[in-house]
Parts: sequence; structure tokens; C-alpha cells
Amino acid sequence: MTSVIVSPLEPDADTTPIPLYLQISESISREIAAGRFNEGDRLPPERQFANHYNTTVRTLRKALSDLRRQGIIETVQGSGNYVRTTNQVRRIYSMFRLELPGGGGLPTAQVLQVKAVNKPPSLPSFGTSNRATRLRRLRYLDQIPIAVEEIWLDHDVGAIDITQLSDSLYRYYQLKLGFWIHRAEDRVSVNQLPGWTPDNLGSSAGEIFGFVERFSWAQENSPIEYSRTWFDPVKARYVQRLK
Repeated sequence: MTSVIVSPLEPDADTTPIPLYLQISESISREIAAGRFNEGDRLPPERQFANHYNTTVRTLRKALSDLRRQGIIETVQGSGNYVRTTNQVRRIYSMFRLELPGGGGLPTAQVLQVKAVNKPPSLPSFGTSNRATRLRRLRYLDQIPIAVEEIWLDHDVGAIDITQLSDSLYRYYQLKLGFWIHRAEDRVSVNQLPGWTPDNLGSSAGEIFGFVERFSWAQENSPIEYSRTWFDPVKARYVQRLK
């Protein structure tokens, strides 16, 4: 027997957004990780950069301040903002491995369904409970639909409150449930799109897509989350950088 938390959620439902300046800083950091800006490169002038992100200079400066705090850029007085490091740091989307074919792209998500369910026997072993929260989402990069995902969070570590959920699930875990996913194991292959695939992905159930199974760990010795993602290999790439 299953109990519904909420299903389905309309795309314009009132969920907690990630602040705009953090969205911009995440986008810039993913551009740097993708190699569009290299160490030592000067970033575009602030007004030009603000226009690129369709925002104000004030908001852009908050984003740049966040990047400085992380040690990703440095500001040279009278000269501009420069990329300080391309090393991987723990960002909101540090563990999101899908990128546009040219690199980067800001991830966002549309929640399709959230349910508390008994774990089916077909799932691999994870967590300590026989129940889990199942979350299904449509994923975007720069507003382009590129994937669907199904995430299973073990019941013993907490339940997802849809009214507090933002685009970054791992950020939600940290802020609302008190833990951070610090390690993950991905298994990449191909698989058929599931029957619940929404029409706005632009592909139909049964089509062959790229497929990622992920086991995620927090402080526990065993994984507390299992997920599977079907991604369009034409619109996106799975990227793992080794540094």
C-alpha cells in the first residue's frame, strides 16, 4: 500500500526557488568547469556579463562575490575579474554530470510526482528502511528539456516536503534534512525511456536513451539514495572530469 504525498505537481507550483544570484554563480562555475573560461582568463565586463544573464549589475556582483568566496575567481582592482582556479569545488550542482554538447548549462527541474512508497523488490539494496520517498522530475539545461529522473530516498533519513523543494535536491537535503551527499557511484549505460515519460521531453516511452544509475552516500556507510536518469544523447552529454 502506498501513501501519496503529492502527485502530480503542476509546473507552476509554489516551490522554493534558488536565489537568482546563486543560479548565476552556478552557471558561471559550470562554464569554467566546461573550459569556456580557463585559469587566468578575464571575465567579461560586469555590465556586459549582467546583460548576458538578463539581470542587474547588483545581482551579478552578488554572484561574483559568491565565486570569490569559493576561491573560483579573484578581482583585480581597476582591471576586472579573473578565473583563479578550475579545480572542482563543492557547488550546488557539483555532482550533476549532464552538460550541453558544448559544455555547461544551468540545471533546473520540474517535479512530476512525489510519493512515499514501499521499496519494490526490483530496486537494488540501499538504506535501512523498507520504504522510501520516490521523486520523478523532468530535467533541463538552460531551459532545454534533456532528461527524466527517478530518485529514491530512504525513509529513515527523512521525507521530502514538496513545498520546500528547490531545483537542487542536494541543496534541499543540506538545508532541510541536515545532511550532504558527499560521495556517489554512477553506472552509465543505455535503457528505454520509462512509461511515465512526459510529453514535453520531446521523446516517447520506449526510446533508447543514455542511462545513469547512481548510489549516493551521506554520513552513513551504506548508500541512502538510489536514482536513475534517462538522458537524451543528442541534447546532453554525461561528463566526468578527472583533476
